Amino acid sequence: MMIPVRLGADSYEILLQRGGLLRAGESLNLNRRVLIVTDDGVPDSYAQTVAAQCKTPLIRAVPGGEGSKSMETLTELLSAMLRAGFTRGDCVVAVGGGVVGDLAGFAAACYMRGVDFYNIPTTVLSQVDSSIGGKTAVNLDGIKNIVGAFYQPKAVLIDMDTLDTLPQRQISAGLAEAVKMALIFDAALFARMETEGFTQENAEAIIARSLELKAAVVEADEKEQGLRKTLNFGHTIGHGIESVSSATLYHGECVALGMLPMCAPDVRARLVPVLQKLSLPLRCAADPERVYAAMLHDKKSAEGRLSVIRCPRPGAYEMECVEPAALRDGINMICRGATE
Repeated sequence: MMIPVRLGADSYEILLQRGGLLRAGESLNLNRRVLIVTDDGVPDSYAQTVAAQCKTPLIRAVPGGEGSKSMETLTELLSAMLRAGFTRGDCVVAVGGGVVGDLAGFAAACYMRGVDFYNIPTTVLSQVDSSIGGKTAVNLDGIKNIVGAFYQPKAVLIDMDTLDTLPQRQISAGLAEAVKMALIFDAALFARMETEGFTQENAEAIIARSLELKAAVVEADEKEQGLRKTLNFGHTIGHGIESVSSATLYHGECVALGMLPMCAPDVRARLVPVLQKLSLPLRCAADPERVYAAMLHDKKSAEGRLSVIRCPRPGAYEMECVEPAALRDGINMICRGATE
């Protein structure tokens, strides 16, 4: 299956194909120097499979986790490219999850003011969300994704077979982003999640539909000036939770928590059982004051106010600018008590 992302000169294709990793050389231009960035939590065979199809591969495996999205790790990658004699005609390939994609994409954007970048996401989270749309970044001083660039890949290759090695918790956390897309853009998809749940049989269809939805949003608003801000649904409070709980909660779990206060009560009542089917959390032990403080650093803030997305009903959204204090009750809801 091929899903186009139409962005004029920066257009590219999302290639969704089982076994695609084994045929990466047929889909991507690897006949040059290729920096393959992966992490130590990704099966080594994935990067080696890609390397075997490159003319001159250079593999760099970074430690797994948000700690690798740092200026220090970015510098190490850029230095490796420089020492290996990379030119503007060479490229970077990410093989892994969202951390690897963000880091490798930003390295590609920075080196010689930009070299080709290919993304091969191997987690549900990166397949349905972070690999699409060209957001690349690293963290700085404890603030998530605060240094980065919009830099579109030349192609995204999604091989569903790579999900077979993932633990169920990672799969569930990744599907939280699919729930997000369905909840604000596709009432029928959300209803399917309610009735069918999430099975091996429907996972590919859910991921493909999530990709189509995100591609349409990116096409309409590449640089997040309007519509693309809707993709931050669940992220304002979610990022605050993630900043103080990254050692215990995955990104998708934080987004799931962050969606709950932003839904109308009747929508929340429908969302809770969907999250429960995925064994996603409905509350957390984070200190609400620390979450609130971390939320104030959100990139979506302007003149002391936060741009937030609410869901009044499945398949719809509302965008508004609020004082941070207006979100205190929502933070307390998920950090201290029940979700009802």
